[in-house]
Amino acid sequence: MSLRRFVLVPALIGLLSCSSDHGASNSAPSDGYRTEIRWTSYGIPHVKANDSASLGYGFAYATATDAVCVIARDIVMVNGNLSSYMGAENGNLESDIFHRALLTEERLQRFALAMPEENSRYNKGYVAGYNRYLKDNEGKLPASCNTRPWVRPMVEEDVARLMTGVGIRYGLGRFKNDMARAKPPGEQVAAGDSQFGLEAGLGSNAVAFGKDVTASGRGILLGNPHYPWRGSSRFHLIHTTIPGVVDTMGVSLYTTNAVSIGFNKDVAWTHTVSTALRFTLYELTLNPANPLEYRYGDEYRAIKAQTVTVAVSQPDGETESRQHTVYMTHYGPVIVSDQLPWTNNTAYAIRDAVIDNTEAAATYAALSVATSVDDIEAAISQQGVFWTNTIATDKNGTAFYADISTTPNVDKELLDECGVKVESIPGFVVVLDGARSVCEWKSDSRSRVAGALPAGEMPRIRRNDYVTNSNDSYWLANPEAPLEGYSPIIGPERTVRTLRTRAGLTFVREQLGTGEKVTANDLRAILYNQRNYAAELLLDEVLQACGDNTIVMLADNGEVDIAASCRTLAAWDRTANIDSRGMHVWTEFWRIANRIENIYAVPFDAGDPVNTPRGIALDRPTIRTAVRRALAEGQLVLQDAGIAMDARWGDLQYAMRNDRKIAIPGAQGWAGMFSMIVANLTKDRGYNPIIHGNSYIQVISWDKDGRVQPGGILTYSQSQEPESDHYSDLTEVYSRGEWIDFPFTEEEILADPNLKVLTLTEPLE
Repeated sequence: MSLRRFVLVPALIGLLSCSSDHGASNSAPSDGYRTEIRWTSYGIPHVKANDSASLGYGFAYATATDAVCVIARDIVMVNGNLSSYMGAENGNLESDIFHRALLTEERLQRFALAMPEENSRYNKGYVAGYNRYLKDNEGKLPASCNTRPWVRPMVEEDVARLMTGVGIRYGLGRFKNDMARAKPPGEQVAAGDSQFGLEAGLGSNAVAFGKDVTASGRGILLGNPHYPWRGSSRFHLIHTTIPGVVDTMGVSLYTTNAVSIGFNKDVAWTHTVSTALRFTLYELTLNPANPLEYRYGDEYRAIKAQTVTVAVSQPDGETESRQHTVYMTHYGPVIVSDQLPWTNNTAYAIRDAVIDNTEAAATYAALSVATSVDDIEAAISQQGVFWTNTIATDKNGTAFYADISTTPNVDKELLDECGVKVESIPGFVVVLDGARSVCEWKSDSRSRVAGALPAGEMPRIRRNDYVTNSNDSYWLANPEAPLEGYSPIIGPERTVRTLRTRAGLTFVREQLGTGEKVTANDLRAILYNQRNYAAELLLDEVLQACGDNTIVMLADNGEVDIAASCRTLAAWDRTANIDSRGMHVWTEFWRIANRIENIYAVPFDAGDPVNTPRGIALDRPTIRTAVRRALAEGQLVLQDAGIAMDARWGDLQYAMRNDRKIAIPGAQGWAGMFSMIVANLTKDRGYNPIIHGNSYIQVISWDKDGRVQPGGILTYSQSQEPESDHYSDLTEVYSRGEWIDFPFTEEEILADPNLKVLTLTEPLE
């Protein structure tokens, strides 16, 4: 019979004094699952067990405490069952077709067979822990999913489905609709555009300082991913421990089951979304006599029709079974959109590099127990990092950057030989000739993932001063030692960097330029000062454009007096702190002005990429006129939204928590911010809701004696459910411009004034 006990601190001390770490093992439990979850302030769970299966059990239970409804819905999604519960609308049908066609039993079986035994035990425990949470809380789940028929127990295949779904998010996952709408010539096809680029707003910042520049002589890391504030891509702060085996803290995504960004006593790492591509398109040359065949070398191959069946709920409560055909090639599915038509002569297929990557579990298990940057590099060289850069440091003081992510093995030679230019497709998307076998991705025995670039061919750098990345390519991880000569499919070299990248590099250089050794507080300040780099770079010249005459003529709106905008910008402190007044005026101005052709006075110079381009070419009348018009048009946007020119930023940009506004600092990266928050301007609501941006922020350092000193914030708090005690608490801390120290050691956990403990046991069946 299972035991569930909820105790407070005094009882816990007695419990721990009776327990023993002797014999702690990561092997399977002999008689069942046993885990202890200790929650400290702000709902941070510290999961402790003596074996990996029990650790997975506690991990799932602790995560479900904050995210059960999100996990439950994603289980429905990756099984292709959204339409059966929620109707075919809002992309549900297309999502179901996509997941049912791709996450096949054969693929799931390969995933299971490739899983290391220890990870399999962990996954079994994770499934059991999630199901235990459902059982313990039946009828008491959050309102968003309580008693909903789509909340069901998890099965082991769901872990593989969820992990694969995350992996293909930035490859095949962009083309769900295109795959579902694919039909041969002559059949009616729904109109729609392909989503070639990343979802707007996703990104991250990272900075690692090395021993030569830090006060402690050890490493310091800032991790600052910019991820969605709602849904399954939210982060969840968690601490996992098997005594003597693993002791790692950080965040997982709600629907993943391992710490993906975090630290232990020896190392810290973070990720930023990489520029490397996860897929290529293949242009298929079709058989003139049969558009369901494509040329491959000297033969024609069949485009295979695959039928999937989707259950769709009807308004009367009944369920209708619908069949849908998708079309497959040996490269992958055929996709169709307005830019990718299937004609009698041509069609397009997509090959994804991540969909059969089974290395993630082993990679992140190795990261969690790394003791140095050497171990970090070895871990990610297992190639289980799907689509991100890795930035890390250790207590020895080495700063490390690498883009060792799952990327098609397509080098410049192959691109030159096989690249196909399609006018309707953006230039950053690689299209290869699907008619020639020589245009297949290269095979390399050094790669653990079929068709992927081997780790040894991907960029990395170690420094004792610093490395950084803000979603531009690897080129300027450190401008003093540019990384060059890699395959273009990983990213561009010697090209203009974004304002956010340049802001981070500028702020780091300024810090080092003080001559003072860097501390963790200095690194926190680089983010939390909320400086707008674009305004620092350009605002003085914008104010010059205001001039003595503030009347601007707009073709559609007649005369506009920009005096109010100019006064606000002149008084603005050039930050996105919540008490600043002017960030909104700059945002709406720059939204328009950054599209002015040739606006910069000094063009980009690959020899000075941090400082160029710069200046506004006001000496050219057309540029001066365009800048003034941008001020006028931005002012009209704000006036139409009912926003005063001198409004306080925190009154305009905020998160709603149970009918209460919480002011949120930070602003758009394209508007010049390093501290990024993405929120669209809406009439009568201001910049709300928050969509993406600063999410989990960690600053990890070590003192001179090598003791880890972790701190940071989870900006949106642990749970997105309004009923939760941890729906807004950390958000309020973030709004105030504060951080928390992460309780990592036993002493820190036990000393927490809000400590709660839950011991869970469950016998094996």
